[in-house]
Parts: sequence; C-alpha cells; structure tokens
Amino acid sequence: MSTLNGTAEQVASYLLKIGAVALRPHEPFTWTSGIKSPIYCDNRLTMSHPEVREFIAESFASVIREQYPDTDVIAGTATAGIPHAAWVSQKLNLPMAYIRDKAKGHGKENMIEGLIKPGQKVIVIEDLISTGGSSIKAAKAVEAAGAEVQTILAIFTYQLDKAAQAFEEAGIPLQSLSNYTALTQVAAQQGIIQSEDLELLQSFRENPAAYGASQ
Repeated sequence: MSTLNGTAEQVASYLLKIGAVALRPHEPFTWTSGIKSPIYCDNRLTMSHPEVREFIAESFASVIREQYPDTDVIAGTATAGIPHAAWVSQKLNLPMAYIRDKAKGHGKENMIEGLIKPGQKVIVIEDLISTGGSSIKAAKAVEAAGAEVQTILAIFTYQLDKAAQAFEEAGIPLQSLSNYTALTQVAAQQGIIQSEDLELLQSFRENPAAYGASQ
C-alpha cells in the first residue's frame, strides 16, 4: 500500500479544513462495524468544495497519466467513488463505469453499470479505505467481467494492518492520496490535536481492538 508523493499533507489539510475528518482521541466514534475509532471520515463532503475536488481529481489523473498510461476505463465504487471517477474520466477523456456494492435485484442484475469489456485495463476509484473489504469486492467484480484491475486509487486510508493484509492476499495494488499518519501529523501541526495525543492516535492504527478496549 503506497501513498502518492507530494500530496498526502495537502489532501490531509484539505480534509481537515472542510470538516471531512474529525479527530476525537479521548471520545472515540463507533463505526458501523462496531470498531471504536478516534477518527471519523466523510469524504463525500469533498463534492461540495470545488477547489478540493479539483485537487483530488487532478492528483488521481496525474498518477494515471504517469503510471498507467494504457488505462482503458475509470471505474468508481458506489456511491462515494462515483463523482470522483466521473471527474477523472473527464480529465483523461476515458470511458467511465461504476461498481455497485451488490448486484441489482431486477433487470439484468448488473453489479457493474456502464461498459467494462474483457481484456480492458481498469482503474478503480475509491473514496476511503478502512478494512478494505468493499474495495476488494469491487475489484473482484471487475476481474469477474474479464478485465484487469491495474490499481485501486483512494483519497484516504486509515492504514489498518487488516486492510494491508487483505489487499496483499487478494493481489490487488492500492495507492492513496493521503493517509492516517499524514493526517494526524498535520492536525498536530495545526493545533487541532495536542502533540501528546499522537501516540494514542497511532495506537489505534496499530491495534484498533486494543484501542477500543482501552476507551
């Protein structure tokens, strides 16, 4: 799992500025999965800020131009990855598709909307990586269509070991514009959190279960 050079701190700063990320080291949030977390991230807010979404889209597009120039299709994950995939595909003048979290229960029962053909090279755009399960499921749907997932590009990752292991086992590359480490460091520099809270915040990334038990 790699983070894209030169963008991690800028994206982290944007996410903090627009309130897409909230940090509560001593009053953790509870995720849908039940995990107790000192961080909550809602990257959907980036849609409402043209400067931020433009920076994200151009950062994604630059990576694709430089590292994956033979890309055939940009595919967004439903729902939060869809608008970013649209902006990136427009910049690169490439076809776009999106991947549902599950197949439709009617009609053709598609899991992929739009056109992805066997043999095509696909970039999957994701907004957030937590444990990685939904992103890997989306990538597997692309592979089931006979196409090749070149990488998953995400705006932000919590850097959980569980996710890194899941992507490695699935054999699917992952890159992110920013990450938990960069964000906590930027938050400390900006005085949003206390520097002494960095160790506590880092303990969540290293062992979420132990962090939750301590709260």
